[in-house]
Amino acid sequence: MLGAFVRAFRTPDLRRKLLFTIGIMVVFRIGSFLPTPGVSYPNVQQCIDEMGSGNDLLGLVNLFSGGALLQLSVFALGIMPYITASIIVQLLRVVIPRFEELHKEGQSGTAKLTQYTRYLTIALAVLQSTTVITIARSGQLFAGCTVDVIPDSAWTTLVIMVITMTAGTGLIMWLGELITERGVGNGMSLLIFTSIAASFPTAMWSIAGGNNGLTKFVVVLAIIVVVVALVVFVEQSQRRIPVQYAKRMVGRRMYGGSSTYIPIKINMAGVIPIIFASSLLAIPGIIAQFGDQTTEWVRWVSVNVAAQDAPLHLALYVVLIIFFCYFYTAITFNPDEVADNMKKYGGFIPGIRAGRPTADYLSYVISRITAPGSLYLAVVALIPTIAFIMLDVGQNIPFGGSSILIVVGVGLETVKQIESQLQQRHYEGFLR
Repeated sequence: MLGAFVRAFRTPDLRRKLLFTIGIMVVFRIGSFLPTPGVSYPNVQQCIDEMGSGNDLLGLVNLFSGGALLQLSVFALGIMPYITASIIVQLLRVVIPRFEELHKEGQSGTAKLTQYTRYLTIALAVLQSTTVITIARSGQLFAGCTVDVIPDSAWTTLVIMVITMTAGTGLIMWLGELITERGVGNGMSLLIFTSIAASFPTAMWSIAGGNNGLTKFVVVLAIIVVVVALVVFVEQSQRRIPVQYAKRMVGRRMYGGSSTYIPIKINMAGVIPIIFASSLLAIPGIIAQFGDQTTEWVRWVSVNVAAQDAPLHLALYVVLIIFFCYFYTAITFNPDEVADNMKKYGGFIPGIRAGRPTADYLSYVISRITAPGSLYLAVVALIPTIAFIMLDVGQNIPFGGSSILIVVGVGLETVKQIESQLQQRHYEGFLR
């Protein structure tokens, strides 16, 4: 991997792309520390030092924003509104036939769906910024903090804060698209990678600074290495279904007769099921926070559902991950569409008839592949969490398996893109 980066920096145009990408990442990190107008930065720092945040959903958003949410900065919302909008647009393809037609139209339809995603991102940014400011004003963002993070509660100040955070989200979208067009590609993924990777040193330092810090640090580091190795092994694994194309005459030319395969990854859903499960499990905790803390059901929800170390929370987490893994895979991979395309171009799976039998066979394979894939996601999500609970590193989990999964996945994809661009410019062939 390091060799690929070294060879890339020796190539002038790739070097410009890499330096441009790194520059955009630096701008993104700078924006994460610029306070929003109306926010008292010293008071925010005092509240962070005193309390931290116990809200799971806000902790998830804070993770994807690289710690910018708790800073109440210009980029406080991070990339989360865009992720949510992208997922919603993908799910709407099942509900709205027009969206499915646009998806099948190719580049023009994809551009239209991207435009819808941008509009929805801005709308979600307005909603989420309003929610974050409301929670910060009510004191729920830093429960128990003795100072006000927003001293001036005039409506003009609050409107300016909403506009600033929404504009920050729009700027992040633009920065991600710049990386995709003029950088090494995968702009949004690289910004997510930057946000999560930026939180790792602080989390590891907090572990090393506690009781038996050195021992816990070494154990956590070993667990991270094992999880990274597992993620790399599974993410690179795939089931290859052979496909044979029949020969056909067009004029005087013979076409077809080639053989290829359909690559089916063990984890086709990626990290989406973990995000869905985390977001859904955080909703009861948010509802309980706005309720009367002396009520019995509020205490039960806070102890058994909202707490990350509760057995019921962990069990529901696993069940939701497995469910959303099957659900999202069924949405993104359509066996009927794949079978129709194969039949249209004269392709068939050896031993399987074209048409409906091919679709049934693909459905059978997908259902069998998704079972170990969903269990793998659940294990990766739980290993760091259980390890942190056993090591007693604190009430709030510093980072989970989803963070490692995203960092490793984006890293592998980026290296593949750099390697492919290197092969286009310096193809060595068989005689190296």
